[in-house]
Amino acid sequence: MRVAAVQLNSGDDKARNLESAERLVSRAAADGAELVALPEKWSLLAGGEALLAGAEPLDGPTLAIARGWARGLGIHLLAGSVPEQGAGKAFNTSVLIGPDGRDLAVYRKIHMFDVEVGGVSYRESDSEEAGTEIVSAPLGELGLGMTVCYDLRFPELYRILALRGARLIGVPSAFTLATGRDHWEVLLRARAVENQCFVLAPNQHGEAPPHFSSYGRSMIVDPWGVPLAVAADGEGHVVADLDPAALARIREKLPSLANRRPAAYQWPQAQAMAVA
Repeated sequence: MRVAAVQLNSGDDKARNLESAERLVSRAAADGAELVALPEKWSLLAGGEALLAGAEPLDGPTLAIARGWARGLGIHLLAGSVPEQGAGKAFNTSVLIGPDGRDLAVYRKIHMFDVEVGGVSYRESDSEEAGTEIVSAPLGELGLGMTVCYDLRFPELYRILALRGARLIGVPSAFTLATGRDHWEVLLRARAVENQCFVLAPNQHGEAPPHFSSYGRSMIVDPWGVPLAVAADGEGHVVADLDPAALARIREKLPSLANRRPAAYQWPQAQAMAVA
């Protein structure tokens, strides 16, 4: 399967974002990609109030347009993530769309980015609601596990997806410049090696109001942890061919998933996990 990661510099201009996304999705499809993945918040990367004002239901115009791209190009489209209207807050929602334009899976980002990095305080939970469901979907010989950005730091989620049959995990992101320089590639390759799966990680790049600065370097990684493609700075896309047989050989010769010993694992009590 040939896959593509689209890298955007989205901002608070939804019309401009959709125009850029359509152009690059079409280019990726022209390069033979059967699955094209957009980054996190590709339609609207904005602060809390603007994000809430621009949130739409799943049957709103933005995803309707994305479904039209998938149908018209005959591709699977991982519609990165979009702000989905909720009850007071928005969900950060990723949708896998099939070549017939129908939704195959919907995932709402579980882990909220409530951190301080690069001198900027991010509080996603002020305007976004955390999802609660782990989601995977059939996708040819691979099976797709769905995650978004900050989820990358929580290996439990990725292990569960792998054990549920995912051979490819999507990580649409708006990974920050401050963390991306030191953590982005390390974490993507680690998740690929740990779970012996392909990782497809389209990222935002560049500046956006009010304080976003994204790292870029959208990446496709193989189950051995080797980057198959890495995007240059700016908007664009990268493609790679994923070979399920190569994945099967890795799992056969280095069967770390099969060698797990679940009976020996016991989660610590909550009090023992407290950070001083």
